[in-house]
Amino acid sequence: MLRLFSADDHIIEHARVWQDRVPAKFRETAPRVIEEDGREYWIYAGMRGETMGLNAVVGRPKDQVNLDPIRFSDMRAGCYDPVERAKDLMSDGIFASVLFPTLPRFSGTLFLTFDDKELADVCVRAYNDFVIDEWCPAGPPGMYVPTIICQLWDPEAAAREIHRCADRGARAISFPENAVPIGMPSYWNSYWDPIWRACEERDIVMCLHIGTSTWRPTPSPDAPEVVTFSLLQVGSIMSSVNLMMSPVCRKFPALKFVFSEGGIGWVPNALERADRFWVRHGAYNGTDDILPSEIFRKNMYLCMVEEPICLRYRDDIGVDRIMWECDYPHNDTTWPESQQSADETFREAGCTQEEIDAITHGNAERVFNWKMADADALVG
Repeated sequence: MLRLFSADDHIIEHARVWQDRVPAKFRETAPRVIEEDGREYWIYAGMRGETMGLNAVVGRPKDQVNLDPIRFSDMRAGCYDPVERAKDLMSDGIFASVLFPTLPRFSGTLFLTFDDKELADVCVRAYNDFVIDEWCPAGPPGMYVPTIICQLWDPEAAAREIHRCADRGARAISFPENAVPIGMPSYWNSYWDPIWRACEERDIVMCLHIGTSTWRPTPSPDAPEVVTFSLLQVGSIMSSVNLMMSPVCRKFPALKFVFSEGGIGWVPNALERADRFWVRHGAYNGTDDILPSEIFRKNMYLCMVEEPICLRYRDDIGVDRIMWECDYPHNDTTWPESQQSADETFREAGCTQEEIDAITHGNAERVFNWKMADADALVG
């Protein structure tokens, strides 16, 4: 059996996450669940948000997967119950899992939209406390990698939150792949330096998931969503090249960026082109002698699901740059067939056992500085 470390999974927050943690004066405006017309919805800050079931379709037959709203009771328990999630993952040979939020959006950008930033602040802290105090301890030691969010509107407060959570075991932060589409300064701006500095000082891995900028590639607005879904890796291409060329890793050379769910196949072309233009257009752009590909080789990592053709270029990408992901509980998840899926992918790509061990878990254990759960630690 392959020992798998998933660098990309998602929490479906239960209905009491914020109500159990925010001060009393915020309980009416902090996220809570209401029932209406036989459905369950989140409401927060005077707005009605998403229904319960979006992105929680694991376990359904493929011909029954859709975006219809459902209730918690219609989901597989592993979506929102960490004990049941651990059972599901370990039964599929997955012994560690990096976790992204759902209601706050994958990098916490929901709270950026709140007019009341005091409310937004307590909601960020409440989510992080939920992850560290409730979700992660519910699995066997090593199962869940504590992954936090931060106060994007206030980098100094965000840095303090990163230090607070790092003191309590946080190992990663979910961060927008690009801040410009959400109305924030670009990553070329020193605005973000307190966050970069805090993550570098505490060895917090920065996980940049596709879609976290809110930008969606939509070449034909009248086409079905599958077109957009198939192009979402463009966000990772844009984000990685932007950061390779930016001052970020030149100022903070120990930072680690993981591009989640963006795939790997685009990397050789992106690096080759970025280096060529960096040199050819350097005279009037003021570029330095550090090639974008050098930043990639030192600071950046990728996640893949099922890419046997792309894995044939693993030497050009760098075997030490690639991680495996399950994407539980989304429609793209490999669960409950992760063993078969991964085995077929690596066999078709012709990977050696050493390469398989690195991609399935070794790289992630090193980058996140994390020891996976023991295979015999399955909860009862």
